[in-house]
This record gives sequence, structure tokens and C-alpha cells, in this order.
Amino acid sequence: MIGRLGRYWLAAGYVFLYLPIVTLIVFSFNDSKMASLWTGFSLRWYHAIFTDDEIISAVGISLKIAFAAATTAVVLGTLAAFALVRYPRFFGRTAFIAHINAPLVVPEVITGLSLLLFFVACEALLGGYPLRGLLTVWIGHTSICTAYAAVVIQARLASVDRSTEEAAMNLGCRPFQVFYLVTLPAISQSLAAAWLLTFTISLDDVVSTQFLNAPGSTTLPVLIFSRARLGLDPTVNAVAAITVLIVGIGITIASFVLVRQERRRAQAQAAAYRDAMSVAQ
Repeated sequence: MIGRLGRYWLAAGYVFLYLPIVTLIVFSFNDSKMASLWTGFSLRWYHAIFTDDEIISAVGISLKIAFAAATTAVVLGTLAAFALVRYPRFFGRTAFIAHINAPLVVPEVITGLSLLLFFVACEALLGGYPLRGLLTVWIGHTSICTAYAAVVIQARLASVDRSTEEAAMNLGCRPFQVFYLVTLPAISQSLAAAWLLTFTISLDDVVSTQFLNAPGSTTLPVLIFSRARLGLDPTVNAVAAITVLIVGIGITIASFVLVRQERRRAQAQAAAYRDAMSVAQ
């Protein structure tokens, strides 16, 4: 009885999470201009997307910023995680941890406003030279995404067996070679997970982007939000459906790649163990 109740509760949770998305995708094929009134099947809103220069520009800007922010956040997050895990004691560790974790607990509206005031002060110091635009949005997204990347990578790095690194150093590898040849492959899955997570966070960000963007740097979420305030636009449903499709394909491909890499790593470890046992015998 308890197991059956648990399955029903799990099914209800999935329905609660995914039914709105399914409804949105279905209504993206609606022929009516009323986004909530079904009048017939049509692809007119998908055609409207590819003829809407504003949406196309916003998609390109969003992808550029998300790619740059995710890549930078993974690099900075890896450095931060490596410092926290491998150097348990150093001057300013508490303050460093607080600064890394601050974006996780501070409301994003506060983060966006703080960054806006910072860039306004920088503009004043530079004599009114405008800084806001793609650069400021990228910096803002990177500052937020780095915290998430550091948490994901730190959790994996803490569980890495140090004996393999010590063995590599005993065989003559230098510290950078140990990191590149041993540590980096061991945490590759967490790097991929952190990149996908931060890419999604940056692609979905609205609050901080509204503080930091400027004319010519409007991202897709900000454009959708601005259009939604004027009324439900059926093109928004089509954009969301395409986004869900692309994200689903990306997650599926990434999952297959990660599973294959893990399988190859497990086979290599098993082969190395068999070789070691044969030599010992």
C-alpha cells in the first residue's frame, strides 16, 4: 500500500512539473492569436519566429552570453574548488568561501542591483564611457554561475582518490601534468555537468540581465518577459517549444556521451587491475 501510494505521489509530481510544458508545446501549434483558445492546428507561429528579426537577434545574443558565461564559470569554479579542496588552510579561506557562496543565497535582484551600481561607478570613473551591454551581462552571469560551478566541481573533487595522483608524481609527473592527465579526467563528468547547469542558468536569467543589459544586448528571456507583459504572444509558445526540443536533444546526447565515457573508464580500470594482479602473481 505504501509503495503504491509512493508511485502515485511520484506520478502526480511528474504531472505537476511537466504538464504545463506539454500544454505550452501543444498550444504552440494553435492557429488562433489567442494563446489560450484552441481553434486548429497551424505552423504559422513557427514561421513567424524565423521572420522575426528581434527574436533571432535575441536568441543569438543569449547563446553567445550563455556559452561565454558557462565556459568562464567552469574555469573559475574549477580553480575555486581546487583551492578549497586541496588547500584546507590558507589566509582568508572563510572570506573566500563566503564570496563563492554568496550568489547562492543572496537574492538575484540584490546581485543585479549591486552589479549595476558597480558598473555605473566604473562609468563615472572612466568619464562617462558606457560599459553596459554584452560585457556587463557576461560579467554578471559569470559571477552568479561561478558559485554553482564551484559547488558541483568541489563535490566531485573531494571524492577523487589522491593515491592515483601520488602514484603519478612518483612516476615523474609534474604537478601540472598530474592535474591534466589524472585529476582533470577524473572530474570530467562534473565539469560537463557544471557547464550544462551554468549554461542553463545563464540562458534562463532575467532579473540580473534586466539590470545589466543595454539597447542591442537584449537576451531572449528578457524579450519574452517584455512581450508577456503586453499580453500572451503565441510566438512565445513556439520559442519555448523549440527551446525545450533543443535542450532535450542536448541532454540526451550529453547523457549518452557521459555514460560511454564512464563505461570506458570502468573498463580501463578493470583492465589495469587485472594487469596489476597478474604482475603480482
